Amino acid sequence: MNVWRTDKVELMNDDALVNVLYIMQQFGVEAHDPLIEALVMEAWRRLERFDITVLSKFSSCLTDQHLNFSPLMGKIADIVDNNLEAIQDLRALSVVMVSTSSLISRRFRERLVNKTELLIDTLDSSQVNVARRILQFLRNVKYNHQPLLEKCNTVFLNNMNDLDLDSISKVKELYQSLQFHSFEFLQTAKKKLTAMIPLCDDPAGLVKLFVVLGPLAGPEEKAQLTSTILLMSEELTSQQALAVLGAIEEMESRNSQLIKKIASVVHKHLDTYRPLELLKVTRALNFLHFQSKDIFVKLRELLLSGLKTSMVPHEMALLAYALSMLPGPHLDAAATARIQAVLPQCDLSDLNSFATCISKWIYCEPHTHLSSVTGKQLRLLQQLDHCGRQRLRASSSLDLLWEELRSVKGDWFYESLLENTMATLQQLAAEINVTHVVSVASLISKTSYLSTALLDRIASVVLQQAEKIHPFSMLAVILPFSILNYDPPQRDEFLGTCIQRLNTYLGTLDPLILVFLAFSLATLEYFPEELIKAIFNIKFLSKLDYQLEFLPSSLNLRVQFRLMELNRAVCLECPEFQIPWFHDRFCQQLHNKDSGSISGAQHQMYQMLAEILGGINCVRASVPTPYYYTLHFECILDKRKKPLPYESHNTVWRKVPDVHWKPNIQIAGSRLPPGAERIALEFLDARAFCRNIHHLKGISAMKKRHLEILGYRVIQIPHFEWNSMALSTKDAKMDYLKERIFGEGKSSS
Repeated sequence: MNVWRTDKVELMNDDALVNVLYIMQQFGVEAHDPLIEALVMEAWRRLERFDITVLSKFSSCLTDQHLNFSPLMGKIADIVDNNLEAIQDLRALSVVMVSTSSLISRRFRERLVNKTELLIDTLDSSQVNVARRILQFLRNVKYNHQPLLEKCNTVFLNNMNDLDLDSISKVKELYQSLQFHSFEFLQTAKKKLTAMIPLCDDPAGLVKLFVVLGPLAGPEEKAQLTSTILLMSEELTSQQALAVLGAIEEMESRNSQLIKKIASVVHKHLDTYRPLELLKVTRALNFLHFQSKDIFVKLRELLLSGLKTSMVPHEMALLAYALSMLPGPHLDAAATARIQAVLPQCDLSDLNSFATCISKWIYCEPHTHLSSVTGKQLRLLQQLDHCGRQRLRASSSLDLLWEELRSVKGDWFYESLLENTMATLQQLAAEINVTHVVSVASLISKTSYLSTALLDRIASVVLQQAEKIHPFSMLAVILPFSILNYDPPQRDEFLGTCIQRLNTYLGTLDPLILVFLAFSLATLEYFPEELIKAIFNIKFLSKLDYQLEFLPSSLNLRVQFRLMELNRAVCLECPEFQIPWFHDRFCQQLHNKDSGSISGAQHQMYQMLAEILGGINCVRASVPTPYYYTLHFECILDKRKKPLPYESHNTVWRKVPDVHWKPNIQIAGSRLPPGAERIALEFLDARAFCRNIHHLKGISAMKKRHLEILGYRVIQIPHFEWNSMALSTKDAKMDYLKERIFGEGKSSS
């Protein structure tokens, strides 16, 4: 029978051939069945003549057989590459794009994205599956292409009534992978999902609803979902329990009953989880501050066993990283030897994971129990340093280097490889173009490493090709200049070009992005009036308030704080805009929560200042100012530079009067004797400076600027001066403070 069927394969036309293959696979016929093999071989022989529709279905069949990396799939990618200009069917093309995404080059990726951008505008707006496949492709090739993402998002928004729970879940997951945020999608999805709560009665659907809606839901919906999950928790499969645990982590839940129950279900299934899933479990339990000796012992046993048996470097790095999150002893000699054996095969990301773990184990090892194992780990850490530097020296392509640097972070990278990384990037600076400019800028922001060569190159690319950089990405481009307090050549032209690229999108960009962007510009003393007035109006602020409800508490507070800082900067530096100050209540709440603790160096400085100025009644610590800055120390000198005690005049800050937009106001001196000056002393620790040089960062420079506007003479005392050998004695420190306070000149740093 099989012989007859395989003999007939050659007689089928192209459509019938691939359709039979597709249908048989849908019925679960195994790939090694003779007929399946005959169909695949015949299709391979005809491959060149297949049209895009047949080719797409055949590529889908190969994906079902897990042949994504096969020469046959490579041939399909080559055919599509050669005939891309003639292809007009985006539905079929999107299938092939997903199927071949593991094999395509960067050049081919760009051609596919450009072609998709052209075709998506002609697509029927109801083609949700096509839009979802485009997202899958972008996720697979790790390409956050904003214009295409926005067009896909429009398709989903236009068809929200037709999206079911499964579709919304997949889209939300893809958005998270691509780091794409659409408030409109979340808002409309939340309404639709909330309506599903009373209609969802099967365990699989309820789990999916909890995972998707939980992080978006209000208190009432969260309570309803939580009670339902608790009732059915014992019925959860291993994958469902893992998904629920991940959602609890995303929700930043502190419901101890829910956490304990889901953790116990996960515990039962630990043996079935793969390395990446074990990492997710460990990370979630760690984030949720869950403590269970039994679970951690079992996790450690599984992770250590996997580390000793795995042959895949990336998998081993994940296992080691998960191990480092658990309490308990360091690696044994066998595990250390396994890591050492795979180092030559590791990329920078894997080396970083191993180094982070080993550094933590060495650091946590009690000095009284240092062993030969720890000695081996110290040598292994040195070998990791060597491998990392060697890999950087061998880098000759920015594209390839960036694939490895994409996820690298942590103390080991900053301490051991950052200098080498920046040196390599400077050597490859000529390759930085619109494709890399956002990534390189983000790395500089993240590391606080001031490289004028790289920043100047970024500014140059923006000036030459701003129209090719998506407005959404302008925040990432501007951020390193703001953080590091650096003005590139043609500063005003550079910033003006960035703003010009943004202006037509002010009404459509995410409110969070606009707040962070405006604050970044404010640190650079750049206040585009159109942007500022777009933010400080009732409509925008109402939209922002509503959006804050959807954010995790930590991000919510960060956005509010940045808005407050922007409000303060505009009031102080641009009074002509007549923007009112409206953050008294928010700042008071923060002030009430502040413990007011000071560091050892600050305490030492306080005692010396009291001695120099004539007693503790002549100096104050942790002093609030108008607009709610907090000074480390404050003192007042009269016109003869004699310290004034605080009891002699009114020093209590009342509510700042309604004068925030009057020009040239100096609030600090308004209640002082004639000729007296109020002095602010600020101790600057390492966080106030760039990582590689003693250059003041943007926020510290802005604080000094604002305090001067308020009428203070500002004295900034850098940690590297205070802790230097030149000031190693008390007398030297006392002389230093006297010179800074009583010496001639205005604000100094």
